[in-house]
Amino acid sequence: MTHPLPIQFQETDLEALARFEGRLALLVAPDDTTARSPAARRLNRLTKGALNRFLGAEAWTKVKPGEGVDLAWPAGLAAEALQIVKAGPRADAATARKAGAAIGRAVGKSGVLVLAGSMQRAAEVSFGLALRAYDFEPHKTGTPTARGAVTMMVTKPEEVAAAAKPMAAVAEGVFFTRDLVNEPANVLTTYDFAARLAAMQELGLEVEILAEEELTKLGMGALLGVGQGSESPSKVVVMQWNGGGDEAPFALVGKGVVFDTGGISIKPAGGMEDMTMDMGGAGVVAGVMRTLALRRAKANVVGLVGLVENMPDGRAQRPGDVVKSMKGDTIEVINTDAEGRLVLADVLWYAQERFKPSGIINLATLTGAIIVALGHENTGVFSNDDGLCDALLKACRAEGEGAWRMPMGDAYDAKLKSRIADMMNVGGRDGGAITAAQFLKRFIKDDMPWCHLDIAGTALVKADTTLAPKGATGWGVMALDRLIRDKFEA
Repeated sequence: MTHPLPIQFQETDLEALARFEGRLALLVAPDDTTARSPAARRLNRLTKGALNRFLGAEAWTKVKPGEGVDLAWPAGLAAEALQIVKAGPRADAATARKAGAAIGRAVGKSGVLVLAGSMQRAAEVSFGLALRAYDFEPHKTGTPTARGAVTMMVTKPEEVAAAAKPMAAVAEGVFFTRDLVNEPANVLTTYDFAARLAAMQELGLEVEILAEEELTKLGMGALLGVGQGSESPSKVVVMQWNGGGDEAPFALVGKGVVFDTGGISIKPAGGMEDMTMDMGGAGVVAGVMRTLALRRAKANVVGLVGLVENMPDGRAQRPGDVVKSMKGDTIEVINTDAEGRLVLADVLWYAQERFKPSGIINLATLTGAIIVALGHENTGVFSNDDGLCDALLKACRAEGEGAWRMPMGDAYDAKLKSRIADMMNVGGRDGGAITAAQFLKRFIKDDMPWCHLDIAGTALVKADTTLAPKGATGWGVMALDRLIRDKFEA
């Protein structure tokens, strides 16, 4: 997998600045018009006043907090560039991460020396740097992008390193998720996906793979119907992290459709290549579980993912078929492209029956309708429990991951009524994201706190974001890790 750049922390060494040959990144407070920190004063002397001239110029006032400007090949320095980043000693977490991302975006083969001094949130700078330096290159035949060493000079390196350690575990989880979502479907088959999750046993996770024979015995007819047209067998993978006491685990459930053609209700050709990301929910669950194991979380969490491939074939499920879920409810399949909810229905029920969790959150790239409603800035949040939902939204805000609560109600649920079965798998075009959530709610027990996250618009994007290049974002790993820390480890 792709690993975050290792970052070293050390005390500020002013004598090293003149001879460093890579990139220098200097963090400067927004209201600084002259060099104030010891490192800034030294750089100003070495550059014969060039730093002060820039800080006093109008161009500096136009730089937004967290952004940076390069002074290329500055006279008096061996460095290839001096990057001046607008972030002061008391910058908030979001600005600190953005500043780190500005530095991480430009890390080259010569490396970077970050001058953070006494900045209170220097660890957040390192986190943003690590996240933005991600690049997915395993299928490129040329020379991989070279990334040099990253060193942060700070006033108290031991303290900053300690604060950065759990963030590094989160970055590992985000990268794992991004790699999974970015992988093409001929590589990330249900076999390969399950194998990657099984490999996390070496981190201390308990991993169990349920094959089709066992899924049949469990009665997972809804899930199995989705994958019956594929050569790749359907699987359910269960990952357990037992870092707490004797309390019931919290459950995370992810949709893992490794490729979605739409089945017999086939999708248009344009854009179908993006359906390699239809396992995004399972990818996030996997990334969170990896993070929890790496940072030895003091909580009990179980992650379950349903891995299937939705293909048109002579054996494939047809519109009009009726399948029976593990719960026992029958479902009339009106549209085979509404397959993710069928997968989740069985895995959600299994999670509750087997683990009796304290609460459950599922994630899925479930509907195009949520993109119409919220674009690519926010994940749609649906819930039956205000307490869990509020805690989740708070965690999303704290981590800067956009999320917006959507409505639910009986009128939407009524649209799922079937003439020949207990329910249909779709309820029409209007309110499509909501009726999908209503469908899932039918497989949540009455007393079970639950949230459904529709990440169709946030799992993979076409343009760079603050903390990620275009492609897979890893949305949700940070927020869910924060939720678990706040809810179970505080």
